[in-house]
Amino acid sequence: MAQVLADRRDIDFVIWEQMNGEDVIKNGNYIGFSRKVCDMMITEARKLAVNEVLPTLQDGDRRGVVFDKGEVKVPASFHHPYRLLKEGEWNSVSVPEEMGGQGAPRLIGYAIEEYFTAANWSLLSYQSMNANAAKMIHIYGTPEQKAIYVEKMVTGQWGGTMLLTEPGAGSDVGALETAAVKNADGTYSLTGNKIFITSGEHDLAENIIHPVLARVEGAPPGTKGISIFIVPKYLVNDDGSLGERNDIVCSGVEEKMGIHGSATCSMTIGARGHCIGYLLGQENQGMKVMFHMMNGMRMEVGHSGLSQASAAYLLAVNYARERVQGRDIKSHGDRSAPAVPIIKHPDVRRNLLKMKSYVNGMRSFFYYVTTIEMRTSDADSEAERQLNEDLLSLYTPVLKEYLAVKGHDVCIQAIQVFGGAGYTRDYPVEQYARDAKIHSIFEGASGIQAMDLLARKLGKRNGQVFDAFLKEVLKVATEAKKTDALAGLGERVETAAHRLAKAATLIGRTAASPLVKVAFAHSLPFLHAMGDTIMAWMLLWRAVTANEKLAGNPKKKDRTFYMGQIKTAEFFIRTLLPAGLGVMDAILDSSDAAIEIEDDAFGGL
Repeated sequence: MAQVLADRRDIDFVIWEQMNGEDVIKNGNYIGFSRKVCDMMITEARKLAVNEVLPTLQDGDRRGVVFDKGEVKVPASFHHPYRLLKEGEWNSVSVPEEMGGQGAPRLIGYAIEEYFTAANWSLLSYQSMNANAAKMIHIYGTPEQKAIYVEKMVTGQWGGTMLLTEPGAGSDVGALETAAVKNADGTYSLTGNKIFITSGEHDLAENIIHPVLARVEGAPPGTKGISIFIVPKYLVNDDGSLGERNDIVCSGVEEKMGIHGSATCSMTIGARGHCIGYLLGQENQGMKVMFHMMNGMRMEVGHSGLSQASAAYLLAVNYARERVQGRDIKSHGDRSAPAVPIIKHPDVRRNLLKMKSYVNGMRSFFYYVTTIEMRTSDADSEAERQLNEDLLSLYTPVLKEYLAVKGHDVCIQAIQVFGGAGYTRDYPVEQYARDAKIHSIFEGASGIQAMDLLARKLGKRNGQVFDAFLKEVLKVATEAKKTDALAGLGERVETAAHRLAKAATLIGRTAASPLVKVAFAHSLPFLHAMGDTIMAWMLLWRAVTANEKLAGNPKKKDRTFYMGQIKTAEFFIRTLLPAGLGVMDAILDSSDAAIEIEDDAFGGL
């Protein structure tokens, strides 16, 4: 069975029709990046992903990484496609030219990345952090630091990581114990231990640059006293050549549920007392600097959830078309009736349409947020830039968490379509499910995203940013209500938006009251209810766009595609959104059971 990594027709629909990508690109002054050029880039990326990266997917999963005496070797099959990705500058498509990238529109960069992520996320992970780590140095580094590190990291010649988590300081970053002592020459000596470090050690790049969070001697406690340091695997000489090995080594790799080809490392810093780090930015500003990378990585995580879900869904669709089993339900009593492909069975169709609705909605949501990210950079005024930045801030925790969780759910449902075959290693859907589970855990687990949304984002500008989001939802609902075909769906989305607003008001007030714990007990359900509303909005927007296209009497193939958009929106809004409304009702009810239950009542003693 041929594997389709991403739905090109749907990507084109979202970028060029729903998001009016040509106008977005034109307004951003991306000189040389016409639609024709962008389409060619995506096509070439697909070829590379299918022909060179995809063949490593199963091999990387079966072989995993090998740790030996502080060194990590990736599967041998990774080296050739990694070199092709590096030589073709595929990892820096959307990175600004001043950082050594190609400066392409981010919409196109993410479309390209969909293919590579679906082909093998573990392989891509060795390059995915480079640009985000380099961005921190580009923004906060000294001219010398920028000249030494940024371009080599962006091009993939050198790797990049983020050393944050410690055995006693995971989500509670302020509890970290890694220490930094300033030396007479302005460098710092670091000591400590970090865990769960993606790509902390490997043999794909000649050097690895580690941004390390640490506390300078005498700094304030908590997050206010955290600084960030550039710690190269190999120190760099004045002429740019590699010098001696720095005292930062991998002490082990994790044996994980999935992403076996991605090295998840424990790192020992300064065991011999000679780990040299270079301060990035100012002392005690580490969290501020780090979040420039963290927010980008959270976008990447959401995108990975979407990409793997899309690949798993397409596998399930193709399998359902090919797998012949059982008679059509209309002919159930006729023993002589021929068997039919399982895609003809109602429950399989419901399952597939559920998967399709989430994949489509997630893709639209992701690319919509990407357009906001682009408009933030290209804004003509400070007021416009600030609004887009605030909206991006509001959407980021929802995008990261919702796409991670629903992306994994889609992979699980893909296994269900395959039945027993999907539970075996004969098909990649089980690997997608294992690989995709990590996305709801790293770069801030589910509860962290919910706390971020409630504590920092929901009430921003006294709720004006959240109101701006709701206005966009209601605008699409109003547009839908103008047509007979979509009026009922528009009314249902309008109802959901108003219900969400009511839930937001209540949970926000509760969070500012003595019942603050009750509010945070409902914060994750609220985030998912907001995600459900966004899915309904995105799918309705798709339906409105498709309905306009249908008025132009398109070709049969396009007509089928556009009608599919309307049916997908109808399915989600009429059969899945009601569950989200139920969650909103539960938030409005504000049960305190999770807070009031005694610890010992959980059992397990």
